[in-house]
Amino acid sequence: MEITPIATFHSPFKEKFGIPRQSGIVSALEGTIVLEPQFRNPDSLRGLDEFDYIWLIWEFSANKHSATSPTVRPPRLGGNTRIGVFATRSPYRHNRLGLSAVKLMNVELDTPQGPVIHVSGADLMDGTPIYDIKPYIAYADAYPEARCGFVDSNNWQVLDIDIPDDIAQQFSPKQLDALRQTLALDPRPHYHDDPTKVYGMRFGNYDIHFTVDGKKLKVIDV
Repeated sequence: MEITPIATFHSPFKEKFGIPRQSGIVSALEGTIVLEPQFRNPDSLRGLDEFDYIWLIWEFSANKHSATSPTVRPPRLGGNTRIGVFATRSPYRHNRLGLSAVKLMNVELDTPQGPVIHVSGADLMDGTPIYDIKPYIAYADAYPEARCGFVDSNNWQVLDIDIPDDIAQQFSPKQLDALRQTLALDPRPHYHDDPTKVYGMRFGNYDIHFTVDGKKLKVIDV
């Protein structure tokens, strides 16, 4: 089977570093889905706006090398413990396919780019190819009591965020909220622990530079 992208995702993330490691955990992040020209018939989206969430099937397009190992090192386990690739959501997969449930904000049927889907809570890089869109159906897709393997016993460390006023005022309230939520999840590799190291992350049209000391992340310049 050959598959062809039906759409392209647009988000504030121009590179992999800093992207949330799961969908839904940064609810303030907003993105758009622009259909490819051959799929811009509004009838293909008829009824979609009656759903609160949708599934996106997409490609880890920034991964340029093929996965060769049967095991990976999940960040949630500190980046040093190996788990079977099929027991994780690692981006380093044999077929590079991603799956994300995102909140549907609204659908614009008539724009210069054809129909555009607006979503929030996505974990996709700008320019990511989308291969399919499906509605999220709660009775079939949600299992609140399900066991979740190593995820159940390894919580994320949430950081305290310090953004000086002179830097914060460069962002709109929506941008600032999304940036704070993203940084709070600690975008660093989890085996890094150097309070003097300056990290850089692209966010929209900005280059964010920050340090992390213990549980405190401080943005030092933009």
